[in-house]
Amino acid sequence: MPFVLTSTTFTQGKPIPAVYTCTSRDISPPLAWGDPPEGTQSLALIMDDPDAPAGTWMHWVIYNIPAAARGLPENIPPDATLGDGSLQGKNSWGRPGYGGPCPPSGTHRYFFKLYALDTMLNLPSGASKQQLLQAMESHILAQVELMGTYKK
Repeated sequence: MPFVLTSTTFTQGKPIPAVYTCTSRDISPPLAWGDPPEGTQSLALIMDDPDAPAGTWMHWVIYNIPAAARGLPENIPPDATLGDGSLQGKNSWGRPGYGGPCPPSGTHRYFFKLYALDTMLNLPSGASKQQLLQAMESHILAQVELMGTYKK
C-alpha cells in the first residue's frame, strides 16, 4: 500500500464527524497509512486549523510514532507518553494530546500532516509544533496529508 493518509470516518475534503469535535466526545479519529519510505525510523503527525481567527490553531502534535505503525486507533488518550513510546506535544489549549475541531463560526479546514522521518527525535513530551518542526528539519523522508472540514 502506498504511503497515503486515510481515515475510515471521513475522506479528503469532507466533514469530520461530530463525535471527533468539541460538540460531542472530542476524541481523536482513527487514522491509517501505507508503508512509509525505506529508511523511516519514526513518524510524526501534526493536526492544525489554518482558518482560526487568531492564526493557525494546533489541535494535535504526536511524534516518535514507531516506524512499523500503520495507523492510530480512535480515541488516543491525552497522555504525554503512550504505550508504544509515541510522545504527544501540547496543543493550542496548552495540554497534551488531541483537541478536536471547535470553530467559533463558519467552516474550517483541519489538516492532518504525517511525516516519515529518518530518525527518532530527541524531544521530550510536551513539545510545541515549532519545536517539532525544528527537530524534523533535514530528517523528513516523505509527507502525506488528509484534510477534513467542520462547521458547528
